[in-house]
Amino acid sequence: MVTAVTVRVPAKVNVQLAVGGRRPDGFHDLANVFLAVGLYDEVTAAPADGLTVTAQGRDVEGIPLDRTNLAARAAIALAELHGIEPDVHLHIAKDIPVAGGMAGGSADGAGALLACDALWGLDTPTPQLLRIAGELGSDVPFPLLGGAALGVGRGERLTALEVSGTFHWVFALADGGLSTPEVYRECDRLRRAGGSGDLAGEVAEPAADPALVAALAAGDPHALARVLVNDLQDAALSLRPALADTIAAGRGAGALAGIVSGSGPTVAFLAADEAGAVKIADALGTSARVAAAPAPGATVLP
Repeated sequence: MVTAVTVRVPAKVNVQLAVGGRRPDGFHDLANVFLAVGLYDEVTAAPADGLTVTAQGRDVEGIPLDRTNLAARAAIALAELHGIEPDVHLHIAKDIPVAGGMAGGSADGAGALLACDALWGLDTPTPQLLRIAGELGSDVPFPLLGGAALGVGRGERLTALEVSGTFHWVFALADGGLSTPEVYRECDRLRRAGGSGDLAGEVAEPAADPALVAALAAGDPHALARVLVNDLQDAALSLRPALADTIAAGRGAGALAGIVSGSGPTVAFLAADEAGAVKIADALGTSARVAAAPAPGATVLP
């Protein structure tokens, strides 16, 4: 009898986040190039009478421990698919920043899907797990796959991308999170204020940058640094102006490029090599984390 299953699941950085205009349903079409990085949460699923969630580690006071937690929602969705009760205790060991634009909550949802599937002996096909993940949230499918991928639609429809070599990153963590919906609203407001409009049809259709896809495939950090882009960055900087100082500090310490990760407020710096990443992190201080990419997707640990 399986007594517990632990799944390790990675964070992500968006090396391209192209945001289309606001659709009638309020969402935005995206061209979202994900890269999994070596910062991980671990989700452990164990048998229980009913559904419970506990957490320990970094910033856990910022996450819900009820059925609104993405990990709990993942367990419920998987159980409903198979017609069983979601009787499981989920324990989340957090090392991915909370509300930092690195998909920590989404990673926990992906980890819970895989952990519960293994605990309950369901053998759910990967396409079905990805479908459930996409219904839970736009960023939930990618941590199941890891590596690099292009997400379209709301970002949930994934195509794996080739990635070579190792990219070295430094992540500067900010105090307090940024609300993703608030950042999108600010992006829309800035577009209207700039006179371009914010609706679908008024904004260029998002598409992956061929130069960025080629840089990932070549494993070339200098080429990748030249094409990093995040359409939400201006909105994040508008809501949190101090992030501009963080970007300047990292660039001054030798980063090839600095970019707000996703909706922020974490800032991601791309280094030329591992030694460069350590130097940047030392300059930025205790808020900085060093990680390599690409990282594997959700993995059941022995």
